[in-house]
Amino acid sequence: MKRVLIAGATGYLGRYLCAEYQRRGWYVIALVRNARSASPISADQLIEAQATQAATLKGAMTGVDLVISSLGITRQADGLGYWDVDYQANVNLLRAAELSGVARFAYIHVLHAAEMAHVPMVAAKSAFVAELQRSTMASTVIAPTGYFSDMDDFLYMAQAGRVWLFGDGSKQINPIHGADLAAATAQAVEDGLDWLDVGGPEIFTQKELAELAFANLGSAPRIIFLPDALRRIALGLLPYVTPRRISGPARFFLSALALDMVGARHGSQHLQTHFENMLSGTKSAPVVQYHNERKNS
Repeated sequence: MKRVLIAGATGYLGRYLCAEYQRRGWYVIALVRNARSASPISADQLIEAQATQAATLKGAMTGVDLVISSLGITRQADGLGYWDVDYQANVNLLRAAELSGVARFAYIHVLHAAEMAHVPMVAAKSAFVAELQRSTMASTVIAPTGYFSDMDDFLYMAQAGRVWLFGDGSKQINPIHGADLAAATAQAVEDGLDWLDVGGPEIFTQKELAELAFANLGSAPRIIFLPDALRRIALGLLPYVTPRRISGPARFFLSALALDMVGARHGSQHLQTHFENMLSGTKSAPVVQYHNERKNS
């Protein structure tokens, strides 16, 4: 049986990756910071380690065929920043994988990273991708457009009465559900792809996303279009007027709003259903099979 180690296993995408690989018949090892506090995950084994501390990874990848990392932070906490986690922790994983003779390393990146090089979160991720591509190990980089959960902000704004957009709302995106992204990742790895720009099955303009949010509420659309210059001003001011834990993700989302975030269309899950589930208080989640075999390292 092939063995996969998944870093970032307790995150939104990591849980779907664990479930997808168990469905495909792999032996799944979930890398977690604390096994006792980790809620049930579809994994055959939990390994405790701090990826930011290279020494804790010793022996974690023995016998592993594939490492997949969705490790990264959205809001900086615990005194750690993007260069500590999105870059250095992933470099530590890569070096450990190289020492253990792992055949392939897959990494979840972000679409259009080159156009967002000024964003600290993206810069750290891109620096790791450069390290990965310099490695002699085979690799797969997955660059998704955005998750369904990222679209919740449209629903929240609509619930508050108005959706605010920069420009004319014509920029496009095809967001992807976590389960569909996990399946696309697994298939790209199986096919030996070096890189995959990936999104969901439906392409929306930002204006259409706002309209969909209002339609789910049964309300007439109330959309306010702001000059794009205000977005650019906000990008420049954020580092000076907000703490890093807020300015970091805000700078990423404001930068992404100015781009067409459209990747190869994959999956079958629809944003309409996601919005309906959000409003009804139900959220889709990977089927969890929890195995009690644990290894502390």
